[in-house]
Amino acid sequence: MESILPAGLGEWAALGLVALSFLTSLITATFSLGGGSLMIIAMTLVMPPVVVVPVHGCVQLGSNVGRAFTLRDHIQWSFILWVTLGGVIGSVIGGKFAFMIPERLFSALIGCFVLATTWLPQPKFITGSRAVQFVGGLVVSAVGMVVGAAGPLIAAFVRGLPDRRQLVATHATLNSLQHVLKVAVFVAMGFAFRQYLPLIAAMVMAGFAGTTVGSRLLMRVPEQVFRLAFRILLSVAAASLIWRALAYHPHN
Repeated sequence: MESILPAGLGEWAALGLVALSFLTSLITATFSLGGGSLMIIAMTLVMPPVVVVPVHGCVQLGSNVGRAFTLRDHIQWSFILWVTLGGVIGSVIGGKFAFMIPERLFSALIGCFVLATTWLPQPKFITGSRAVQFVGGLVVSAVGMVVGAAGPLIAAFVRGLPDRRQLVATHATLNSLQHVLKVAVFVAMGFAFRQYLPLIAAMVMAGFAGTTVGSRLLMRVPEQVFRLAFRILLSVAAASLIWRALAYHPHN
């Protein structure tokens, strides 16, 4: 197994990431988010920082596509259109600055923004205004190119959707499109994904299994519990971004 692993990544670390992919996908399929942030933190512990964002993007692309496909009948396409149009521009802008802008600054700002939008009353225009959706997509994509896990920021824009299946499905679809753009930009920038493909494939398959289980749990969780758990997980993800900013130590 070691021969197909990326240089510097041990067998147990790889198996741990595959198992974590199952668990995080199960969590995300049940509560819409939480898994992506947990995954990128774990990857940061065992992989070089420079490869974490692009590899995480590939893994999360597979996980989110599986979740969106499973709940495809509940995707809110009109909402997605304008966010994606903004996302195309944002990915190009973010790609140009992905290795130049201090990650800790963006992590802290995103964490604070997510905490505020999670617990403060949410204006109706967040989900209803095309202009806000376009600008939101631009900002989310640009920031996601720098910090990797932009799922909590996307969740702030879909939190107002009334049906939990719509929320999970639309969030997964938006994440999928964001990660497609992210991976495409990193490919254009010359990042070598080849040595990571076996690991990515294993994590994606484990993630799909987790999504299948989590999707069955989705409607079994009481509505109040779902909404509270969603906000708590969103807060934990935001706090983890702030922690990453405070605990950040540049590598030599």
